[in-house]
Amino acid sequence: MKYITGFVCLGILLLSACVSDKAKDVKPEIPVAAKPATGVYITNEGNFTWGNASVSYYNFSDQQVTEDAFKAANNRQLGDVCQSMAVINGKAYIVVNNSFKIEVVTPDSLKSVGVISGLSSPRYIIAVGENKAYVTDYKRNAIYVVDLSTNNVIKEIPCKGWTEELVLAGNKVFITNVRKQYLYVVNPVSDIIEDSIKIGLNAYSIKTDKNNKVWVLAGKNGSVAATLHKINPVNNAIEQTFTFSTSDTPGSLEINGTKDTLYYLNKGVCQLSISGVSLPGTVLIPQGDMLFYGLGIDPVSGVIYVSNAIDYVQQGIVYRHLSNGTLLNSFKVGTTPGDFCFY
Repeated sequence: MKYITGFVCLGILLLSACVSDKAKDVKPEIPVAAKPATGVYITNEGNFTWGNASVSYYNFSDQQVTEDAFKAANNRQLGDVCQSMAVINGKAYIVVNNSFKIEVVTPDSLKSVGVISGLSSPRYIIAVGENKAYVTDYKRNAIYVVDLSTNNVIKEIPCKGWTEELVLAGNKVFITNVRKQYLYVVNPVSDIIEDSIKIGLNAYSIKTDKNNKVWVLAGKNGSVAATLHKINPVNNAIEQTFTFSTSDTPGSLEINGTKDTLYYLNKGVCQLSISGVSLPGTVLIPQGDMLFYGLGIDPVSGVIYVSNAIDYVQQGIVYRHLSNGTLLNSFKVGTTPGDFCFY
């Protein structure tokens, strides 16, 4: 689960302060080219309060890695806890949770072009209109409404609890809430919560499939087993609910580019067809003694990217696998790699 990990990281640091050498294929001195080949950005959270968040870039064509692409482009540190990243209308938005901001950059070079500031503890951003976005938040008890043309917060939608991932489906925005039992449905025109769907606590991962159905993963909560819900965005009805074993701890729900196969982390990378769902899914890539933390699926090639946080102190490692689970290669990135942004 990609929650705030700093308190754990600090304890681990006291036990081990070793930092591995840079991988041979990592060249931090090389900035991202002005017009790079297709690749993927990896957001590295760093350690809570240490200010060592970063963004790594992996170039598909030459397999070169830029370890700290934001610093290379702007000659300054990104900030504290890089939570997520999204490309919207030709700009990239890097959400920096504990620096209370979103860095606005060019998506090809990560050169800064603006900052959305004054946020409490931002988590994820999604476009909901031509120049409008929603931003979820850990502490604010609200969803921010941002004008992307000015990079200003223009209003807030009250929503108690820790809001997390969100999707746009059927002209509605579905927003998860970790600490409340409801999935919230917001009208992106009026910016009003119009409905709430009871799905249980600990919901943070959400995706849409090829049939425009909404899939929500509510993680294990104490003795209460995790659940996976399929929701019809037309009438907001839960069409199906699947319950995991109480020994399962699934997280990081993702979907492939054809939107017919779900993936999630549960002692490895698990694969699940959207038709004929039967839990648990197939364990495609066993975790073994690694600490799988982030998951991403290349929407074009279907290549699976999974990160190993190791001990939250050393450089993390990203592994690339074919859709059948075959390992392609691996490379080192920053500390605590948690999310992927394909561009």
